Amino acid sequence: MFQPSVQSSRSKHPKVKVLDPDIDYSKVKSVHSISSWWGIGGIFIVLFVGNITNYTNSHLPDGLRNAHLTHFPNAFIAERAWKDLKILNDFGPKPTGTYTNEVLAVDFLNREISYIDQLKNRNQQLIVQNQIVSGGYVGVYMNKSAANVYRNVQNVVVKLVGRSETSTRHALLLNCHFDSVAGSPGASDDSGSCAVMLEILRVLSRQSEVNRYSIIFLFNGAEETPLQASHGFITKHPWAADVRAFINLESAGSGGKEMLFQSGPKHPWLIEAYAKAVPYPYAQAAAEEIFQSGVIPSDTDFRVFRDVGRIPGMDFAHTANGYRYHTRYDSIDYIPLSVLQRTGDNILALTKTIANGDELGSTERYAQGYMVFYDFLGLFFVSYSADVGLMINLSVVLLSIIIPFLSLARSTSGTHGKQIRSETMTGFLATFLGAGASGVLCFFIGLQLDTVGRSMSWYSSTNLILGVYCCPALLCQCIVHLLCDRLFGSKSTPLSLALKVQARLNGVNLFWGMITLGITFTGYRLAYIFMVLILCSLCSSTLISMLGLQNTVHKWLLIHTLFQIVALAWSTQFYHILMNMFVPITGRIGSSINPDVIVGTLATFATLFSCSYLTPLLFLLKKTDKLIGELVAITLIALVLASSTHVGFPYRDDAVKAPAVQRHYITHTVRKFYDYNGGERYTDSGFLLQELDRNAKKTIEGIAMPDVVTPMREIPSCEKELFCAIPFYSIWHQVLFENYWLPGPAPVVRQAVTVSLREKEQLTEHEHRLHLVLKGSFQSSLIIGPKAGCSLKRWSLLSEIPTPIEFNGQRGHFVLLTAGVESEPMNITLDVRHELKNYDGPLVDLLVTTTHWEYHKEHTPVFNRLLARVPSWAHVVPSVAAVNSYTY
Repeated sequence: MFQPSVQSSRSKHPKVKVLDPDIDYSKVKSVHSISSWWGIGGIFIVLFVGNITNYTNSHLPDGLRNAHLTHFPNAFIAERAWKDLKILNDFGPKPTGTYTNEVLAVDFLNREISYIDQLKNRNQQLIVQNQIVSGGYVGVYMNKSAANVYRNVQNVVVKLVGRSETSTRHALLLNCHFDSVAGSPGASDDSGSCAVMLEILRVLSRQSEVNRYSIIFLFNGAEETPLQASHGFITKHPWAADVRAFINLESAGSGGKEMLFQSGPKHPWLIEAYAKAVPYPYAQAAAEEIFQSGVIPSDTDFRVFRDVGRIPGMDFAHTANGYRYHTRYDSIDYIPLSVLQRTGDNILALTKTIANGDELGSTERYAQGYMVFYDFLGLFFVSYSADVGLMINLSVVLLSIIIPFLSLARSTSGTHGKQIRSETMTGFLATFLGAGASGVLCFFIGLQLDTVGRSMSWYSSTNLILGVYCCPALLCQCIVHLLCDRLFGSKSTPLSLALKVQARLNGVNLFWGMITLGITFTGYRLAYIFMVLILCSLCSSTLISMLGLQNTVHKWLLIHTLFQIVALAWSTQFYHILMNMFVPITGRIGSSINPDVIVGTLATFATLFSCSYLTPLLFLLKKTDKLIGELVAITLIALVLASSTHVGFPYRDDAVKAPAVQRHYITHTVRKFYDYNGGERYTDSGFLLQELDRNAKKTIEGIAMPDVVTPMREIPSCEKELFCAIPFYSIWHQVLFENYWLPGPAPVVRQAVTVSLREKEQLTEHEHRLHLVLKGSFQSSLIIGPKAGCSLKRWSLLSEIPTPIEFNGQRGHFVLLTAGVESEPMNITLDVRHELKNYDGPLVDLLVTTTHWEYHKEHTPVFNRLLARVPSWAHVVPSVAAVNSYTY
């Protein structure tokens, strides 16, 4: 090592003391430099680790078959569950109110449960009840309030009686739903869960030992309507009072792993039971906070059990392959035995643990605080309280900044603390500015692709995201680091290149540390995501310091890289989770939001999250232009593929057994309008076409050609009719999305819901009561629009009235009416107040819409020809609707 001589105090130009100079003057390169090829090598490392995590995210255990019963008599057998699923799947779509749901599915469940009862162990007792229930509630979704009223929906409820039944009668509830949306067999959503529950019931009923507490199996027949049958159970079934905890099985995809994405609220013992029981963990507290924020357009029965029943529980859902969710491709063809086996093993073990634990006997004693929980690639599961999480986050952040600084200061004998702080701040600034600049760049790319009509080019080819967004983001972050080095870096630093880069890496610690603490102190548990990333850096810095390798040639780099491979496994895991979840969602969020901005933002974050501890290493490259050039080339190739070739076409049919379809709803509609005296004012008809994604309008216009469609809010009926007389079946989605109207001949509607005025009664000088009769047991909706000067004060439908919804400059109360088993006419009273005394004119407008799903036999030739124009890479849900408009 070269030791500089001490200069005389009389020297006019004393030399700066350089600790461990690293310049080889014969090559004019730092001995700490590495080959320029390591730039592209680093990219390959990221991709390689990303492929490994993608494999772990999709890897499933082998499914057990009947032949395995000899060796595993008490095990979950996927083949038996698959046979149950096959029967439910082959019934086809099962919307609430249809023959397939109310008769075929219910009969199958009762028959299969009867077989299970016959073959149970003699020590076990099964009690079966079929519930037909009516009720309702006011639901708020997407900031829209509506009344959700159901009549005669069905539940099949089974109790596996526990030892405590004669004393406490406390029970664990398992819930699935066997109904599906129209147009989908619902194999994953949610028949697969019901098949899993049947097999769990089969296994538990055949064991000789009786569980400590009873287990209630709820097979509910009206979840998609939404959440009605579970509401009927929890509010009106006598067993509901016994339930102390629940496990809800759902799906927002098709196949793959089931994720624990909601728990509690509070009740950390549930997470502890999960940690103790499940053999294949897959759970993220971050998913819970993201889902409950409302950014995902979905909901589950968890909400009903939690908010109405005040019961703690856990919510599981399959999230992979969201393209098939609510389409004809959610079928058993895409559900292998391994999916059922994994879910069955986990839920069976969890059910046994909870049903035999102490906590179910007195759950309120254990309702203390929230839990932070997560798994690492499914290899192990971590959980701790939120209070402990705060201490962990704070400790890791502080240590990750202090230890590297002290380590670097020690390596320079404490003489260059100022330079270390300067380089640390440069690293922080470069990371911060790189994050912002890359976000702006990806936002601009998303706008440009949308402008040239190539939105969602990555939808079915998600690898394009890496080139279209991740590569530009990484390129931008690298350039910002180089610019910050040029603008703020010291030109005559006494630090070696190795120490300089490590100081810059400490700046990255500071960046993520500030984010971690900010999230932690605002009360969100998802800060653990960033804490684990920082922890990997802290471990490498600590080891480097302990071994005294700070200024060695490449040894410190090897340790840093090894720990960063662990960090990459952690970060790329979240890349796959985010993309698997949000990319399919962009196909059903309407056209008002640019999906490229959403995906570009996620890709920018994922790139920064994965590569921020690798980007400062570019200063070790002998030449950076090779890395920059490679990133530019990859970006340009990806943009050309996305914008100018068929690779960038968003959609795909099932030719390669990987469908990624565009979604459409087309409703053949007839509308009849009646005046105040009951006379028919006029009748018209046509087709309503719903726009569900950014590219749907082009497809809709192609389907309608040579005719021209009219935007929903521009049709003539919007000038004078309540809510434009649109056949709304779900106010939450249809009001937010654009719809188009295409005039056409009337459909065949043999039966429809009608409303008639039985009596108009004056209550006071300002109030009148309208006695109405609603006839018809079909899926329908009712919009009540008080006239000017009027307001709805009370009604007989529910104890509360939802906040009016505004549409087309009008205000109305929306009621969703669901019918399961056929029911009698429904009497409705409306108490309306008018600002004038003894007013005797019209008080309200009523819009009644009947929607017939799975009505294929009644489709007219014109409707069938229109449906035939839908491309093979699109999924269409046809329906027939009758709209009746009244004034009373």
